[in-house]
Parts: sequence; structure tokens; C-alpha cells
Amino acid sequence: MYSILKKTASKCSHISQTYSIGRSVEGKDLLAIEFSDNPGQHELLEPEIKLIGNMHGNEVLGRQLLIYLAQYLCSEYLLGNERIQTIINTTRIHILPSMNPDGYEIAASEGHEYNGWTSGRANAQNLDLNRNFPELTSIFYNRRRFRHFRSDHIPIPESYWLNKVEVVAPETYAVMKWIRSFPFVISASLHGGELVISYPFDLSRHPQEDRMYSPTPDEQIFRQLARTYADAHATMSNNDTERCGASFANKGGITNGAQWYSFAGGMSDFNYLHSNCYEITVELGCDKFPSEVELYPEWLRNKEALLSFMEFVHRGIKGIVKDEHGNGIKGATISVRGMRHDITSAEDGDYWRLLNPGVHIVTAAASGYSKVSKRIHLPRKTLVGRVDFVLKKVPREPSLDYFNIPDLLCSPRLHLFDQKYSKTVKL
Repeated sequence: MYSILKKTASKCSHISQTYSIGRSVEGKDLLAIEFSDNPGQHELLEPEIKLIGNMHGNEVLGRQLLIYLAQYLCSEYLLGNERIQTIINTTRIHILPSMNPDGYEIAASEGHEYNGWTSGRANAQNLDLNRNFPELTSIFYNRRRFRHFRSDHIPIPESYWLNKVEVVAPETYAVMKWIRSFPFVISASLHGGELVISYPFDLSRHPQEDRMYSPTPDEQIFRQLARTYADAHATMSNNDTERCGASFANKGGITNGAQWYSFAGGMSDFNYLHSNCYEITVELGCDKFPSEVELYPEWLRNKEALLSFMEFVHRGIKGIVKDEHGNGIKGATISVRGMRHDITSAEDGDYWRLLNPGVHIVTAAASGYSKVSKRIHLPRKTLVGRVDFVLKKVPREPSLDYFNIPDLLCSPRLHLFDQKYSKTVKL
């Protein structure tokens, strides 16, 4: 995998590069490959996406599909494929084929014929990485009764570090820092064991209910994101497609995560509640470890879905929040009336907000500045609209503390973990 990714990046060095987001328990690189017309740089107003495979080491198809995807993006760009060139020239794409290389080695040592349902699922510490993230969803549920509750940028609770300081996996930690370091808009985590797209919330809104519909404030956006992948997949949305045990025939191949089964500490819920990123979970099929002859046919079944998913990021609105002197304002909140989930502007003041077509009241606010609201009409045929804001400096008011989002890169506990993993994590 490592050599393939590095050779691909070398072949397409003008649009690609590899980089490590950290290391596994056993010291293996968590190697990502990036595609952009300006690799290594965030470009103003260009959205960023990520795709993650092999979070569970024995679910190997996603790992291979993302390797195929990287090779495909490189080769088709060089061949002049206009669709691929447009995707890469307008989007910064980050691909992490294996989040759990230690678990993969255990699974691969057994081979596809002998691998059990769980051999290699966990990391080398025997931790399930998709149960290892800070549990923010219950905090969201507890806050709903308050008038000005937040469903976004919820801080990592101190108890997560105090109670888990010895069992926060280095792979989890690396991905958390990755999420906090890039302005990701959408994400997909590729798994195996079913054929369905699930979307947040993954934790049930009732603690005694294991299968309860538990939507986010962005339910319609998540459904569209899930539908985009499922409908473009060769068979996922077909009602007559053979499933793996669960019944999704009447749902078109998508499901709310908690309605399928509830669990805490998942990566998708963390993305949504701690950052600007909307992540779906892609279950690629019943066989977690397919044979080698099945890999390329699976790529053909998923290729269009992966490309359509990446193109979905260019929907809704985008823009720049500036002050009166034309300087971008970092950390400004962008809120939409009727949707209790805000997003924040990136380093240079640019933002992206996924929205359905229609009329929306959008407000930009930042501590120390006046709020500005705009009524926008997003036509059905317009994929993405440009909405900029200019905020005027005003004396700071206590009420605007609500809009003051702590700097995501500033966390004493994260800095302590930098020291803890300094010998095994390259950041």
C-alpha cells in the first residue's frame, strides 16, 4: 500500500502528495494521499473532503477501493478526463486507505478464507477505534432543553482525557488532530459487513433504546448525502438486492445509524458535533475480507458512487467572512434560521455550508463584530451559491460570547498527548 501511494503521488506530483497523519500503536505510518491542483495548500473557497478506509482492520475492501481511487484519479487526470480534472481542480481530496494498519496485518495473516468475523477488527491495543472517540452525542441530547443549546463545535470533555488517558488509541488521536487541522466539509468512512449507507446520529436519543431513529438537525442533508452514494452504487439502492442480515430493502440502501443499532464513541458523530464535517459510514458488502478476484469488480460497482460523493461537496453556499478592511475573519459562525447547527469559517474567513435548494435566512457573526443576516434564494438548478459577509467592528458584548468558538487547535490535553505520542506519531 505504502509503495503504491508513493508511486502514485510521484507519477502525479503536480496534483498529489503523500503525508503521514500519525503512527499506529506498532509504529506504522497512517499514510494519506492528497489530490489538488495545488497540493499541500488550502486554496480560498476550495472545499476539502476526506475518505477513510480500514478503520476496522479486518474490513479490507475499503482499503483497496481507496487505493484504486487514488490510482484512478492520477491516471485519468493525466489522460485528460474532464470530469476528474474538474473534481481535482476545484476540490482538495484527502484519502487515508488504512486507519488501522496493525489490525489489517492480523487479518491479512489469516487470509480471506480463514479470517473470522472479528480477527483484526481492533487495533494493537485491542481497542475498537469506532468506539474510541469522545462521546459528544449524549452531551447534545442533554443540552436540547436549553434555549441556546449548541449542536456544533462541542468541546472534548475533560473526562475523556482523565478517564481514558491510557486507552485513547494513537490512531484515534491522529484522526482527531487531522479533523481539527483541516476545514473538511464532508467525509466517508468505508466499512464492511452490510450493504448500506448509515448516517448520524449513531447513538440513540433514548439510553434504553438500542434501535431508535435519532436524527441530527441536518437530517435532510445527511439523507441526500447518503442517497447520493447509494443511488450511484451499482446495487445498493435496489430493493431486490440481497442483504447481509439486516433489512434495508424498503429504505433504498440508507439508514439512520441509531435506528440500525446504537453505539457511543463513533467517529461520524464526533465529526458532526466537534467540527464542520458531515461524515457518512459506507458499508460495502457482506464479505469483510473478499478474495483478490472480487476486488476489481467491487471497484467498478463503487467507482461512480465515490465520484458522485466527492462532487456532492459543491452544493449549498460558500463565501468569505471579512472585516471592513477586507481581512478574513477566522472562526466566524454561519447560522441558518431553523437549523440548530452552525458551521465556522476557516483560517482565511472562507466557509462552506451544505444546504438544500430554497429560501434561507443566513447569518454571520463573530465576537467583537456586528451580526449580518441575508435572505438568499438557492435555486434548484444551482449547485452552489456564493454568499459573502462584511462584519463591522463593534464593542464586544457579553451576548456575543455565544459566537466565540474556542480555537480548535488550542487544547492543553492535545498538547499533552503530543508529548505522549512524540516518539510514535509524526505530526
